[in-house]
Amino acid sequence: MTAVETVFLVLPEDVHTAIVGHGEASYPDECCGILLGAADGAARRVERALPIENRWEAAERGNRFLIGPEDVLRAERTARREGLDVLGFYHSHPDDVARPSGFDRDHAWPWYTYLIASVRAGRCVDLAGWELRADRSGYDAVRIRQERAVDRAAAAELREGIR
Repeated sequence: MTAVETVFLVLPEDVHTAIVGHGEASYPDECCGILLGAADGAARRVERALPIENRWEAAERGNRFLIGPEDVLRAERTARREGLDVLGFYHSHPDDVARPSGFDRDHAWPWYTYLIASVRAGRCVDLAGWELRADRSGYDAVRIRQERAVDRAAAAELREGIR
């Protein structure tokens, strides 16, 4: 990716809070979920985070997560019904950094945004965004712009006024 193509993600405060809360509540297991929103070129705006039950075997949930195909299909249907798209996925790394692991890379898809929450001793200490390169050689960082609740309300009013 060139600097011009760098993805940035608008993440409303309530969605950020929901993802962090899911990670903390799931600790010491990994949490996971699906991001719904709208994409306009390199700009992506999350509208909702759908928490998903980690379907990995219970003994391995501390360092693995699994979102089942039925969960992805349900999210795609929900997104379509709400005029949104599946933008990506989120999960937590209990007692680890908010960077994709080799396992994450082996199971990721290009284009989608991956948010990773670093949860240490039950508290989220970092939330970072990543996008897998098309050649699958690694990830590029996704810039996250957190949006305050009042900004989100004003943006929604503006969108409604334009329609």
